[in-house]
Amino acid sequence: MSDAAPVPGGTGVSARPGDGSTGEPLLVVDGLKRHFGGVLAVDVDHLEIQRGTMTALIGPNGAGKTTLFNLLTGFDKPDEGSWRFDGQDLHRRSASAVARAGMVRTFQLTKALARLSVLDNVKLGAQGVTGERFFGALFTRWGASEPDIEARALELLDLVRLGDKRDDDAATLSGGQRKLLELARALMAEPTLLMLDEPMAGVNPALAEFLVERLFVIRDTGVTIVFVEHELDVVMATADHVICLAQGSVISQGPPDAVLRDPAVEQAYLGASRTERRREGGR
Repeated sequence: MSDAAPVPGGTGVSARPGDGSTGEPLLVVDGLKRHFGGVLAVDVDHLEIQRGTMTALIGPNGAGKTTLFNLLTGFDKPDEGSWRFDGQDLHRRSASAVARAGMVRTFQLTKALARLSVLDNVKLGAQGVTGERFFGALFTRWGASEPDIEARALELLDLVRLGDKRDDDAATLSGGQRKLLELARALMAEPTLLMLDEPMAGVNPALAEFLVERLFVIRDTGVTIVFVEHELDVVMATADHVICLAQGSVISQGPPDAVLRDPAVEQAYLGASRTERRREGGR
């Protein structure tokens, strides 16, 4: 990363110019709505993710970021709307079908199976074994393809620097290492679009810098990445494109510097802060 530029904020994370965008949307979302009781949690008129890019999804707490992830990846169902991914209509598909189509996600809370080895946890990601099929995978055979699956899993563990822990129980990993494990398992499904829900949450600065560097490596292999992030210096360091949600709607999108200077984005964050202060009694 010798061509990197330092990012303000003292995290040590560095930005890298350029992206692999082809100008062709990989994901197109239209008219997406999701209500929870009387609350409209997601209300997205139109959204596009360009192939070959790294997109950050930002917004104040409660903006609908994780709900949007859940809808697009089949873990929740919309009230209205549709989306097309890589030319396929996915809005009525199950989570496992979405993963098999190439849209694979991670979660805010890691889902490592503590009593399995680190290597076996990664193997579970093979061939889109996610979502409702995740635990069922424990009772299936990897069969004749097991040597290939194991070789790929070991490559991915090396990618995230967990190769020396291959035989350890996943329960022995730190929180940050579990983030790396979940990243490796998601990559095992050979995603076209990798969706990461707060990959840097709870990660120390050194590990965050390593994760950022790995994301660039992954993007440069042709995997499109969308990630939820609250730390705006990380967004500036990594994202080719930024989408900001507030109250479930897209209020700004574009290059990171333009979005973070947008008055609507500033107001969304300031408004959230004022609300929190009121809840705390004006402190």
